[in-house]
Amino acid sequence: MVSNITSSSQAILSISIILLAGFLMTRITKKFRLPNVTAYIVAGILIGPFCLNLIPAPIIKSTDFLPDIALAFIAFGTGEFFRFDSLKKNGAKVAVITIFEALLASVLVFVSCFFFLKLDVAFSIVLASLAAATAPASTMMTIRQTGAKGDFVETLLQVVALDDIVGLLAYSVAISVAVAANTGEAFSFLRVVIPVLSNILVIILGLLFGLVLKFSLSPSRSSDNRLIITVALLFAFCALCTVFGVSPLLGCMSMGTAYINLTNDEKLFRQIGYFSPPILLIFFVRSGLSFDLRALFSADGEIGSFPLLLVGIVYFFVRIIGKYAGAFAGCALTKKQATTRNWLGLALIPQAGVAIGLSALGARTLGGETGNALQTIILASSVLYELVGPGCAKLSLFLSKSYSNKLEDLVSVDENGSNGEKKSELELLIERIQKIQKELPSHTVNEEEAAYTEAAESHARAVFEERIGQLTNMNLSSPLKKSRKKRRR
Repeated sequence: MVSNITSSSQAILSISIILLAGFLMTRITKKFRLPNVTAYIVAGILIGPFCLNLIPAPIIKSTDFLPDIALAFIAFGTGEFFRFDSLKKNGAKVAVITIFEALLASVLVFVSCFFFLKLDVAFSIVLASLAAATAPASTMMTIRQTGAKGDFVETLLQVVALDDIVGLLAYSVAISVAVAANTGEAFSFLRVVIPVLSNILVIILGLLFGLVLKFSLSPSRSSDNRLIITVALLFAFCALCTVFGVSPLLGCMSMGTAYINLTNDEKLFRQIGYFSPPILLIFFVRSGLSFDLRALFSADGEIGSFPLLLVGIVYFFVRIIGKYAGAFAGCALTKKQATTRNWLGLALIPQAGVAIGLSALGARTLGGETGNALQTIILASSVLYELVGPGCAKLSLFLSKSYSNKLEDLVSVDENGSNGEKKSELELLIERIQKIQKELPSHTVNEEEAAYTEAAESHARAVFEERIGQLTNMNLSSPLKKSRKKRRR
């Protein structure tokens, strides 16, 4: 009994430390305008076994299900951006650009690892497949901060949304080939086709779950019940995929895609976005806990005949080259304008959520030193990508002229007065400031918080009305009871 209490206390205390460490680290990274993902990973490294060692090893090992849960939320949220009406306008060109930038990055990483560094084929092919994925969160955050608009921004958002699909398919094929190579079985065409077919089936199943979600969330449902049903279906889908040994990511993404296109209900995604931060924080901090910092810098930490640090550096730079060159070639082939062609690759550098989750799954599948090395390299490079990625994305938006820091470019006003005379610089400045003030939102609450607050208010209102009803019934029944007693007497 005591041991059970001790283990429970350890688990609860560990979760508390993880949450607090992640939050406190964001207070530091915020001053440098770095994304929260970076803070969470660094916090995990600091409190992990290679620094302060605050979290027991059994706790880290027993939470290996977290990547599936966290990535389910990430993938479901990504599905919101696959609106059929917007994909119809530019879908073919975006698909070509995405395939070029994702696959070229993967090919260059594989060539560098397998042919130049002479690494194991299983490790090389899985690491190369992870190079295709891009983190949409950092790019979208930068777009919102700058208020950027135009063809460059539309193309970028669609490419980032499609990017993870290509990455997931590449990973599914790569991990099957890697497992076959490790077991020594003969390579066959079926080993490549079967993962692709299984992912297609997962996508179809996700669409069916999206349909079920649509009919389950009727307008009469309260906001809190809508959230409960959505989370329950996501968990059920993850469990079903785990039983059959397939990744739930594509299915969760297609589930979100089906729901948004059937209902156009953005509020549910805002609620999920406001509900999921603690789960994502625990996931990313746990990723930092699993980060083998000693192996990265130790002379004993090797994969093949090269230290992990060198492999990580090669992966970091080769992936950037592949992303930029692939985006450039794709834009040139589809005849996109020069500003999009020249600078799109800069905005595709960030890599975090999906790649980290897949590396955790890959580490679990490959196992041993190969699995640990894979996760260590992806975590280390993700920290660097999240450090330089947002800055590169902002630079690409500026160079593509998607936004400007000049006041005259932000708002346009008539430079001549009603009498035809040219206005002074002061008059033009006042008019521009007044026009900006009119366009500012009336409040600063973000959409996720507003949706979650509305859900909480709806729940409180329902509880209040139910309580009033109970009190009313009690008051009405009291006189009846008294009259019955008098009659009995």
